[in-house]
Amino acid sequence: MYFKLLFAIVLLCFPSVQVQASPQAQTAIKLSFNEDWQFQKSPAHATVFQPEAKAWEKVSLPHTPKLEPLLVNDQWQGIALYQKQFNAPKSWQGKSLYLRFEGAMNSTRVWLNDKPIGEHLGGYLPFSIDISTAVNYGADNQLRVELDNNDNPTTGPKPLQLLDFNTYGGLYREVNLFIKAPLHVSDEILTNLPNRGGLLISSKIDNKAKASVAVQTDIRNQGSKPANFTLKQVLEFDGKAVATTAQSYTLAANSQQVFDQSLTVKKPKLWHPTHPNLYQLNTELWQGKTLLERSNNNVGIREFAFNAKHELLINGEPYFLRGVNRHQDYPHVGYATSNQADYRDAIKIKEAGFDYVRLSHYPHSPAFMDAADELGLVLIDDILGWQYYSPDLAFAEQTYQSCKDLIRRDRNHASVLAWECSLNETEMPLAFIEHLKGIIQAELPGAMSAGWQTQYDIYLQARQHRMQHYQTPIQPYNVSEYGDWEYYAQNAGLNQQSWADLKDDERTSRQLLGAGEKRLLQQAMNLQEAHNDNLHTPAFADGYWVMFDYNRGYANDLEASGIMSIYRQPKFSYYLFQSQRDPALTSTQYNAGPMVYIASDWQADSSPNVRVFSNADAVELWLNGKLIARQTPDNGANTDKLPHPPFTFHLPRFEAGKLSAKAFIGNKLVATHSVSTPEAIHALEISLDTAGVPVNPTGSDVLFVNVRLVDTNGTTVPMNGKVVSFEADSAIEVLNPEAIVTEKGVATALVRVHNGAKGAHLRASFNLENAVTPLTTELKF
Repeated sequence: MYFKLLFAIVLLCFPSVQVQASPQAQTAIKLSFNEDWQFQKSPAHATVFQPEAKAWEKVSLPHTPKLEPLLVNDQWQGIALYQKQFNAPKSWQGKSLYLRFEGAMNSTRVWLNDKPIGEHLGGYLPFSIDISTAVNYGADNQLRVELDNNDNPTTGPKPLQLLDFNTYGGLYREVNLFIKAPLHVSDEILTNLPNRGGLLISSKIDNKAKASVAVQTDIRNQGSKPANFTLKQVLEFDGKAVATTAQSYTLAANSQQVFDQSLTVKKPKLWHPTHPNLYQLNTELWQGKTLLERSNNNVGIREFAFNAKHELLINGEPYFLRGVNRHQDYPHVGYATSNQADYRDAIKIKEAGFDYVRLSHYPHSPAFMDAADELGLVLIDDILGWQYYSPDLAFAEQTYQSCKDLIRRDRNHASVLAWECSLNETEMPLAFIEHLKGIIQAELPGAMSAGWQTQYDIYLQARQHRMQHYQTPIQPYNVSEYGDWEYYAQNAGLNQQSWADLKDDERTSRQLLGAGEKRLLQQAMNLQEAHNDNLHTPAFADGYWVMFDYNRGYANDLEASGIMSIYRQPKFSYYLFQSQRDPALTSTQYNAGPMVYIASDWQADSSPNVRVFSNADAVELWLNGKLIARQTPDNGANTDKLPHPPFTFHLPRFEAGKLSAKAFIGNKLVATHSVSTPEAIHALEISLDTAGVPVNPTGSDVLFVNVRLVDTNGTTVPMNGKVVSFEADSAIEVLNPEAIVTEKGVATALVRVHNGAKGAHLRASFNLENAVTPLTTELKF
């Protein structure tokens, strides 16, 4: 069996505002509708709107109806109402106007000037509404949006009180107004036709010397007369044009048509997880000497294929994908993050040593898709679905439409390997599966399907299911989830007898950051065992469950199997995976290369058997300036398939002081790390976690601010439950609705800032026992 994806994928961007010197220029405008909304919500669980409070609250987007506590075991559900006024100048009259909502949870009704203009079901994918004939030109207009995020049997998933994640609510992604000439590039969601709408960009690699890029542009003419126009495509790399084409066409009045163009690329620079080269495609629509519209899209030229062994070939070369699952929620704000915040998540995933992400169990944001293209993360793109199926025809139609809209939104992304138009861990009728697979082929001929039943092109099987009923795969095989449930359920560890002295809660992979060194090391051992076991199967990829701790609708605790906490702080397991990456990999976009990390807090209760993670050939461990040993990687149990097993050093006993690790490739020192025995708290250290992504200078952004309790040597004192107080200038909003306490010596505030909050201050304080004055620190934006 040989599967091949011959279509190129690109990063889809929408036309931005273009300002031309000529007053006659009529370029398309993308107008952000993220600011100046008014908001009210009903009491929890209401099914009709009755305002909880009389006063409207002024909000900006992205927005969540309620700031939730750290543990969300009673998520708000009900009716949320948003309204916004905007002026439509008379110059817009005669043009095409449409609103595009990128994410509104979950059942939406929209009014303009008190007249209903549209409805939409589903909270994860975009919808567009043509408002050209509903606008009052030369006057103010009032837009009203009503959202119902109560459980919905038509959209699924299962009711929140039974759900293994939270769905949250609100207008949690961008809203934009597009103003275009009657002749314009259509919107793929409004067009609502297979393989149509907007831009569809594909590529074919002929050989190392040549590739071709095909551009399908869907043009709409809403005018009453035929329109003559020129469509120009310019492909650039690093700002230099490498291919150009332009053709003139005529389009009949009140019609819509696809126009195909092709560009030849000599000596193409290919997209790959280790070198995600992207071209830039500039598309221009001209009518005479007037530029009507311009868009810019990133283009990744690459080929995914599977050989007879079901190995993944990227551009003809075998490549194993080490990956992870991700839930997109943040603490307190749920899904209402920011483009920058989602990009930061992608960087953390890439820096953790992963090349692949399964977007479980729903569509993630366009910003995360963009980041995956730019950073080199291969994706399996999901519709909403987990342990829920309804025989109701409306449910099937909703699922089918979700699959269509997912592909239409994301089809131009180099990062997408396959489309999981499947309901995870849900028994689905064969006809239902076949219909979904047919949709994928109609929307994107040659594309790959993925699902947890064997009827899909790619078979996704969780490790806990494999250990119960494994059969040798006869198709490309992906271990879609592993490392959590099989240990949580205590039924699948391969080495359980050697851990017989452990309690159940110590054995599980679900360990909070503050659970202590012993439990965090156990989590790392579980994941090492499971990942090594996966590498004994014919899988072309595996995806650990999960990247970040998260909330669940049915549970009274955090799901803590993440290799990072819900506040995005790394656990020991983070460094286990980071050590599996190739030390030769370098990047200007994220931290890469050789690494070494000592998985110990090195205090009185620490194990004298010190585990060190590194991708180097050899590691030296030093204690208080004395060499303990120089070792090569472990070669015992659960190491035979790992690219870089850990290094375990056996010290005779604990001795307070400084542990240092030095990593060598050959005889060259390539990385160092040290930990010191923590002493008494002496000071606070504050930092802003941008992950290298600058604070959004024009709009809303959410970021983590970390305050560390440190001793006189700057060592973090890993104490839990210590209250740290935060006070902010008006430009900064602290979003934690409850007391902020330390976890492993770190207290994290989630803050929202607007327009960069330049010059604003955030202050933190901690009341040290028996001290006259509190410890303080300050962060300036």
